[in-house]
Amino acid sequence: MSIRTRLLMVCAALPALLLSAAAPAPATPAATGVVLAPHRAIYDLRLLRTRGRGDIESVRGRIVYDFSGSACAGYALSFRQVSELARAEGNKSVLSDLRSTTWEEAGAKRFRFSSQNYINDTNVEQVEGHAQRDTGHVEVKLAKPKDKSFDLDHAMVFPTEQIRLIIEAARAGKTILPLPVYDGSDNGEKVFTTMTVIGHEIAPDVKVNDAAAGQAALAGLKRWPVTISYFDRNDAKRGEQTPIYAISFELYENGISRGLELYYDDFVLSGTMSRLDIKQTPECK
Repeated sequence: MSIRTRLLMVCAALPALLLSAAAPAPATPAATGVVLAPHRAIYDLRLLRTRGRGDIESVRGRIVYDFSGSACAGYALSFRQVSELARAEGNKSVLSDLRSTTWEEAGAKRFRFSSQNYINDTNVEQVEGHAQRDTGHVEVKLAKPKDKSFDLDHAMVFPTEQIRLIIEAARAGKTILPLPVYDGSDNGEKVFTTMTVIGHEIAPDVKVNDAAAGQAALAGLKRWPVTISYFDRNDAKRGEQTPIYAISFELYENGISRGLELYYDDFVLSGTMSRLDIKQTPECK
């Protein structure tokens, strides 16, 4: 999946592994055999727990994740996360509204992105741009927040390809997958070093208690518990060991996710899938 609100702490050895491991080159759909299912999922957010000295009293919100496309047409994602955070001190609340749309070529050669971030109905950030993978590098061109171009390593992975590679790793029995990821988030210049930890395959008879239950398209599919920790690449190079954020979920082999947990600095949110509409995959022409 490409949800961007993105293991809480990782052991001290992981950052070194992130830097030393050679990231796999993006794989083509034909090489992986992974078929991603177009779908629209809604996740209801609530405060799971606080950490440290956080003053968050309650959180409520929702994620709408609308994924469409195919290996022929490329993959489009419309994402929106609205969260209301109430703080204990002064009864202050903050309404956050993150909206994002992306399109990614199935061969991971082109990636377009646009996002807006609103805090209490005020637009505090807007990002727009595209990335193109050439022979030796990835060229990024930003239109917002300002015109800017820069190059990234050829091994950089885009969000949909990230999910595809995680599924391939899970199928192969791998438990750890380090990847450099560019998703156009923040000001469009952020590059992440990520560490994905993949758990043992979940037995198909283990029932679920959300909107994934009873879905014929999910019957018999493999799924795994997955945790992705995101590090600022510059911090990782300096040896800092704390991820900026992390996300845990159960990942089906068709790219659908359930049972979200989102880890922030001083609190953790859970995301329960309240609705799942699986779309028909368009035929390749």
